[in-house]
Amino acid sequence: MKVSIITVCYNSEKHIRTTIESVLNQTYGDIEYIVVDGNSIDVTMDIVKSYESQFNGRMKWMSEKDNGIYDAMNKGVAMTTGDVVGILNSDDFYANSNVVAKAAQLLQEKNIDAVYGDLLYVHSNTIDKVRRYWKSGDYQKNAFLWGWMPPHPTFFVKREVYEKYGCFNTNFISAADYEFMLRIIHKEHIKLAYLPEILVKMRSGGKSNQSLKSRIRGNKEDIMAWKINGLHPYCFTRYLKPVRKILQYIQRPKKQ
Repeated sequence: MKVSIITVCYNSEKHIRTTIESVLNQTYGDIEYIVVDGNSIDVTMDIVKSYESQFNGRMKWMSEKDNGIYDAMNKGVAMTTGDVVGILNSDDFYANSNVVAKAAQLLQEKNIDAVYGDLLYVHSNTIDKVRRYWKSGDYQKNAFLWGWMPPHPTFFVKREVYEKYGCFNTNFISAADYEFMLRIIHKEHIKLAYLPEILVKMRSGGKSNQSLKSRIRGNKEDIMAWKINGLHPYCFTRYLKPVRKILQYIQRPKKQ
C-alpha cells in the first residue's frame, strides 16, 4: 500500500525542515512525498529542494501561485499516485517515526477507507510546551451533530475516496477540511477507524485559529458546510464544536 503525503506551504522557511524531516524519518517504506508551494518569496523552495535526493525519487514538488490553501491541497491530491493520502501542513510534524506505518497497517487490517488519531498543539517555538490536546476518540454515528470532527492532519484516507466524492471546496476560506470530512464521513458513511495515540504535533497559530474574527468566520463556514450538503444540524450544533475546543485546553495526554 503506497502512501502519498502532501505538504502545502508558503513562505514556510522557519519550520518546514521539521515537517520534511518528520516525513523522511518514517519507518514505512512506500511513501511518496509531495510539496505544493504557493510561489514563496523566501528560501522555502531552496530548503525543499535540498531534501529531494534523500527521498530517492519519491519526492515531487511544484511552486506556483494558487487560490488559497485548499486550492493547493487539491493540486497536491491531483499529483498523488498512492493508495492512501495524508496531508501534513508546513507547521506540523509527525509525533514519531511509526505514524505512517501504524496508519497503513490499520487500514489494511480492517479493510477500511480512513484512519485518524489524536493531535497535540504545541508552542510555536517551544515544541515541548503543550497548548492543546485534541483527543479524537472512536467515531460514533451522528457524532458531527454533537460538534465532533477528527483532526485533519492525522487523517489518512484512501485516494479512491477523493475520486468518488470529490476534493476540497475552494469556496471555503478556513473550513474546507471540515466540509470534506462532514461530506465523506457523516453524509457518505465511509468506513474509518481511530488510532488511539498522538499522530501529529501542530504549532499553534493555524489558519482557522489565528484570531477571533477567523474563528467566527470558521463557525459560519461550518454551518454552510451542512447547508451545501443538504444536511440538517441541530440548532446547537454550531456551538458544540467551539466548546470541544475549550475542553482541549484543559485535558492533557498521559504521555507525549
